[in-house]
Amino acid sequence: MLDQIGFMVTNKDKARVFYSAALAPLGIDAVTEFGNWQGYGRHGKPEFWIGSQKGSAYKGHMHLAFLAGTRGEVERFYQAALGAGGTEHSAPVIRPNYHADYYSALVKDPDGHMIEVVCHMPL
Repeated sequence: MLDQIGFMVTNKDKARVFYSAALAPLGIDAVTEFGNWQGYGRHGKPEFWIGSQKGSAYKGHMHLAFLAGTRGEVERFYQAALGAGGTEHSAPVIRPNYHADYYSALVKDPDGHMIEVVCHMPL
């Protein structure tokens, strides 16, 4: 459905440290840099972008959910994100109000964007 998504951050260097650490457990790496934008993805294809430009940082907050292949990836994301400066919103937990196997963790990035990693696989 989406080919890529990106949003503005107030401090690209700080955001790069956070996202590089938080997304590594999902196999997502920094794959390219284009001007003021840093692209992340798998297999060399950038699908998620962060960027900064003086005076144009997004003032609201976004909620992005990345798909994990295992519950262990959710847990490793959570620890890595907190270790890289993220703020806890919700530790890894099953959320049966969505469905019986919805397992996710939510962390706020340095700009307050809500970053979720979710696994839909049963135990």
